[in-house]
Amino acid sequence: MEEVKVFPLSCVVQNYAWGKVGLDSEVAKLVLGGDPQVVIEDGKPYAELWMGAHPKGDALIKDNRISQRTLGQWIADYPGCLGSKVKDMFQGQLPFLFKVLSVNTALSIQAHPNRELAAKLHAQFPEHYPDNNHKPEMAIALTQFKGLCGFRPLEEIISFLKAVPEFHALVGNEAADELQSCVGNPGRISLALKKCFSRMMNCEKKVFVDQLNMLVKRVSEEAAAGKDTSSSNGELLLQLHSQYPGDIGCFSIYFLNRIVLQPGEAMFLGANEPHAYLSGDCIECMACSDNTVRAGLTPKYIDVNTLCEMLNYSPAPVSAKIFPSIQDPSDPCVYLYDPPVPDFTVMRIQIPPSVKQYTVSPLDCAGILLVVQGEASASSAAAFTDIMLRRGSVLFISANESVTLQVTSSTGMIMFRACCLL
Repeated sequence: MEEVKVFPLSCVVQNYAWGKVGLDSEVAKLVLGGDPQVVIEDGKPYAELWMGAHPKGDALIKDNRISQRTLGQWIADYPGCLGSKVKDMFQGQLPFLFKVLSVNTALSIQAHPNRELAAKLHAQFPEHYPDNNHKPEMAIALTQFKGLCGFRPLEEIISFLKAVPEFHALVGNEAADELQSCVGNPGRISLALKKCFSRMMNCEKKVFVDQLNMLVKRVSEEAAAGKDTSSSNGELLLQLHSQYPGDIGCFSIYFLNRIVLQPGEAMFLGANEPHAYLSGDCIECMACSDNTVRAGLTPKYIDVNTLCEMLNYSPAPVSAKIFPSIQDPSDPCVYLYDPPVPDFTVMRIQIPPSVKQYTVSPLDCAGILLVVQGEASASSAAAFTDIMLRRGSVLFISANESVTLQVTSSTGMIMFRACCLL
């Protein structure tokens, strides 16, 4: 029998403690949409949906004509499905991991190493760094999505050093003065910023806990008295301190940009870019790696020295962190999020209510398609039978295969497709 090259997937859910709970979670809603038999538990966090072939979350194939159980097994047996360029460049592996995240409490402040550093860390500390790959990633908001991303403009950091004495105490006079003297001298900014951040991160635990308690007490009293606490970034401070009391990461809000993405907006996180997700639901796509160097807001291992050495100390306004999507000139329904790395590209496919038949075009690489809104009957020469798509459906599409949709919903469709355009 000819092999089936387009098939639905049943994907792995990760129930990390920071996830949104029960049906508040977009992950849970998508899982239930894709399989109405699933029981969603009220008090359980549904943090991430993994769509891919990563060993920690290899998707199951929902087609009983296929003997392989998982996507990873199937790709190993039929590496040609990846497309010849991807197969050769990425040694027969699917190069990306596609996810949905539903964030209730903040994830750790972290950065991901470049390939060179990843190889070194993996060789030295395999228990903390499980593979030798880089991990650039992109987040695309499904609901309003809040995060921290990259170092703030110099003027903003200096104004916090002046307005927040507890923050100034951790950085110290010498490093703070050095940063102040860099205004108008861009060549020295990175080193001065590195010194400030490193001083704070290497502060003795008792010192920073005392300063944090004083800051939280002061800001809480000001807020209770109805005063404006924005000069101390008070609202975010109290939110993070309630989630991670006594954590050095609470002070990182004075160094890092706070970003708010509206649905459809994205941020790209290259190597060595400090970031943290705070709240909301997003689509995420990344290189297939699990390497994370943490800096706070976490009970997990914090590798302060590696982190302070590796970070990209380039201040930039928050507006520079929003990654634009570009409408595909050959298909007005497709918006491309194409980051400056070869491992992945994401497409947002928005089919208007007026369009009832739509073809998901063939690409010279494999892709994974997620339906976020709408319903359709999908047919493909490589599937042999029609596949019903609805909110939460996930479809694997081999290289060079097209899928024709007969749209049945009256509101059109929204889908996201992860692929690797070399």
